[in-house]
Amino acid sequence: MGRYVIRRLLQMVPVFIGTTFLIFVMVYALGDPVAAMFGDRAPDPATAAQIRHQMYLDHSLPAQYIHYMGQIFRGDFGKSADQRPVTEIMGTAFPKTIKLTLVAFAIEMVVGIGLGLLAGLRRGRFADSSVLAVTLIVVAVPTFVTGYVLQYFVGVKWGIAHPAVSEGTPFKDLIMPGVVLAGVSLAYVARLTRTSVAENSRADYVRTAVAKGLPRRRVVTVHLLRNSLIPVVTFLGTDIGGLMAGAIVTERIFNIQGVGYQLYQGILRNNPQTVVGFVTILVLIFLAANLIVDLLYAVLDPRIRYV
Repeated sequence: MGRYVIRRLLQMVPVFIGTTFLIFVMVYALGDPVAAMFGDRAPDPATAAQIRHQMYLDHSLPAQYIHYMGQIFRGDFGKSADQRPVTEIMGTAFPKTIKLTLVAFAIEMVVGIGLGLLAGLRRGRFADSSVLAVTLIVVAVPTFVTGYVLQYFVGVKWGIAHPAVSEGTPFKDLIMPGVVLAGVSLAYVARLTRTSVAENSRADYVRTAVAKGLPRRRVVTVHLLRNSLIPVVTFLGTDIGGLMAGAIVTERIFNIQGVGYQLYQGILRNNPQTVVGFVTILVLIFLAANLIVDLLYAVLDPRIRYV
């Protein structure tokens, strides 16, 4: 196991370098960040040249990338357009998005797996058809439509929850945006769990467990569900980073100034330091989530061994 973890960590290095370099090139190709700092006013050529030199923009893109990565390893992610350190913005944005992601992930995991298990155990019946129909509708409806509809009816018209998240992002205010953020992923988890449970319910080890006289609950939870969760865990692990990166729409609807909000502002204001810095952290989260998923395989299926 130890050698496997070390090998995976070494494999992450070229993936991290390649991914961040592509992001760096694409973000800096959006336009001139110095011109964006001055807005509609044309900057003085001498002043613009000085700022470009300070931001290392007077070098080639590979040289800029190497310089930027050197800064990151020293804990310096640069400054935003308003001269605030990007690390300071991260310190306020990431805790809010992490809270939202945890709420959305819990809803996605509990409700999605529960619905999928119900549909898989009753394949071909009314419950199965209902779950498939509802999840198909959830996947088809855009997130911003779901968000605005829930915000209007649940938050404004019925007054069940706050239509916007208050300062400090309390967990009670994050339930509705968490449902919106988790909606599409929840539908995929339910359908994936349903397919896996329905397929494994006809496996020999399940028939053997039933023939031994084991209680139905033990057969379902210990034998059937445990083996059926392997593809679901794969999706859930990779979806953690996806929830954080995909919170742009949800955070704007519910006035959450988290990672999605800051990424949107960075792109809108052509602020590459903020965008690249946030995306670099998201890449690390994606890589860590994939490693954790691989290690969880051995927990779910004892036959899997890493060497």
